[in-house]
Amino acid sequence: MKYLLSCLIFLCLVGWGPFSFLPSISSNPWIDNEIRLIESHDNNIDTNVLKVGLKAYQTAEQRGLDRKQLLTIIDYSKPSSVKRLWVIDLKHANILFNTWVTHGQNSGETNSDSFSNDTNSLKSSIGVFVTDNAYFSDHVGYALRVTGLERGINDNAYHRGVLIHGAWYASPIKSNGAIGKSWGCMAVNKSISRPLINTIKNNTLVVAYYPDRTWLGTSAFLNSSPA
Repeated sequence: MKYLLSCLIFLCLVGWGPFSFLPSISSNPWIDNEIRLIESHDNNIDTNVLKVGLKAYQTAEQRGLDRKQLLTIIDYSKPSSVKRLWVIDLKHANILFNTWVTHGQNSGETNSDSFSNDTNSLKSSIGVFVTDNAYFSDHVGYALRVTGLERGINDNAYHRGVLIHGAWYASPIKSNGAIGKSWGCMAVNKSISRPLINTIKNNTLVVAYYPDRTWLGTSAFLNSSPA
């Protein structure tokens, strides 16, 4: 036990942990102010994950990819038993939605730890996405298409049919509080799916976070310098 405790202390000291792979995101007044204002409304979102999302949004906005000042963050480092999706109104620094969201059937059980860009993988994808149009799917009803913006990480999402849609299983139904799993879609509870989709449809940013070394270290949205 003493040996295990010593190892854990050592790993903490050398920087091991879920945020040890984060890129060096330079502090800037806009990100710092948004974090302060958002966290005054909601303490359920991790500061480091929020910082990653805001940095990705800032880069995307400079590229003309978002004009609605809305940001959706999914934190796949959290278990599915907790509310790990946030829709943030950046203009007013306000949380519009905070709810449960599924991960793919082959991405893990309660905790997700495996992600893919491959068709038929039944896994979630991480990285930066932009929303497309909403439509009615024969299989899942009212749904929102998303396009992955990161080559090799999630750029196959549109062709894979990765959607945001409502599902009865996207709320705690198991004894451990975990929710059901999708085939890779970002499914939310049917009770809020329509207003959520209508809020973020048509060119708003979605950042699906996981402490993946490759993505965090190479993403052009996270490692670019401010314009």
